[in-house]
Amino acid sequence: MPTGVALRDARDQLFDAAERVLLQDGPSALTSRAVTTEARCAKGVLHRHFTDFDAFLAELVLDRVARIDERTAVLHKTAGAGSIVDNLTRALMDSFGPVAVAIVSLVTSRDTLRARLRRARPTGVPILTDAAAVIASYLRAERELGRIAADADVDTLAPTLIGAVHMLFADRQGAPPEVGAVRKVVTTVLSGVDRNPPH
Repeated sequence: MPTGVALRDARDQLFDAAERVLLQDGPSALTSRAVTTEARCAKGVLHRHFTDFDAFLAELVLDRVARIDERTAVLHKTAGAGSIVDNLTRALMDSFGPVAVAIVSLVTSRDTLRARLRRARPTGVPILTDAAAVIASYLRAERELGRIAADADVDTLAPTLIGAVHMLFADRQGAPPEVGAVRKVVTTVLSGVDRNPPH
C-alpha cells in the first residue's frame, strides 16, 4: 500500500476513534491511550503520524471543522428563496450537531490546544467563528436582495445567533433542543430586520 494511502487511513482511523471517545466520554477522557485503544492500534501509530497529542487534536479539530464548513456553506445558496428564519434554523441545526458541540467543548477545555490552533487560525473558536462568518455572509446576501433591512448590522447579528443557539446545544448530556426552540431564537434575533418574516 502506498505511504500516502496508509497515512490517510491511519489518520482517519485515529480521528474517528477520537470522535467516538469525545462523544461517549467527553473532552477530559480524550487521551492518546484512549484514542489508540478505541482505534485498536498501537500507541506508536499516533506518534508516527503526529509530533505530539496536541498536534493530533489540532488536526482533528481542523478536519472536523472542514467537514462542518462544507455542510453550512449551502446556506448561502438559499439567499433569496424561502423564509430567512427557516433557512437559518436549518443551518444552525446542522452546525450544532453532536460532533460540533463536542469539538467546541474540547477546544475550550484545553489551553494547549487553543494555543496550537491559534497558529493556524489566529482568531475565535473554531466552528463558532466559522459558523458566524457563514451566517454573516448569508445575511449580507439577503440584505443586498432587500429581504433584510438595509441598516441591519449583520456582523453583530451573526455572532448573536451563534452564541444564543450554542447555549441551547451546550449541555452535552442533555437532549438536543427542538427545532422550534432554535427557530424562536432566530425569529427573536431577527425581529425588526427581517423584511419577509414567515407567518
